[in-house]
Amino acid sequence: MEKVLIAGATGTTGTKIVNILKDSDQYTPVAMVRNEDQKKNFESQGIETVMGDLAKDVSQTTKGIDKVIFAAGSGGKDVVNVDQEGAKRLIDASKKDRISKFVMLSSMGADKPEEATELKEYIKAKYNADQYLDISGLTFTIVRPGALTNNEGTGKIQLDQKLNTRGEIPRWDVAHTLVESLENNVAKNQAFEILSGETIIQKAVNSFQVRS
Repeated sequence: MEKVLIAGATGTTGTKIVNILKDSDQYTPVAMVRNEDQKKNFESQGIETVMGDLAKDVSQTTKGIDKVIFAAGSGGKDVVNVDQEGAKRLIDASKKDRISKFVMLSSMGADKPEEATELKEYIKAKYNADQYLDISGLTFTIVRPGALTNNEGTGKIQLDQKLNTRGEIPRWDVAHTLVESLENNVAKNQAFEILSGETIIQKAVNSFQVRS
């Protein structure tokens, strides 16, 4: 069983990732938490935790970890320090401890922040974090969903390097896509966009090929 550190484990999408991994026969979730109450909550469910604050120091959080999912966000309150620099801190820690795969939850539009008409600071922060991961030397996948909803997941998505359309996707389906992207050779060192669609998530992720 590979240990997967989830940054943002207490968030709306992060908790879904933890629950999916908890039922996996391949991965064991390790929730990154900032305080004792969060720690007790996860440990009462039998989920391992590690203390770490993305706004400060996370250099010790990746010890003994095999893979990382970055699903954290400041909710617009501290995008540079958390969404951007926090991601960089965790990327640096992952390099130090030779993490075998880093899966980044990004955002649609993060490839071209100059075109953003709203949430400009957030999109720019995600762009910078994505770029940092791209040149880090880590094996990675960057997942860029459209607008996140709390609707029930369908288990189906549309996926491409660039979808050239806007839309929504349930957090459950995003969480499942991130977990499917943990495989070392799936979308290796690639970024893709996702929206709700008609293709089963596992098939969509595993069949993704960058068009030359």
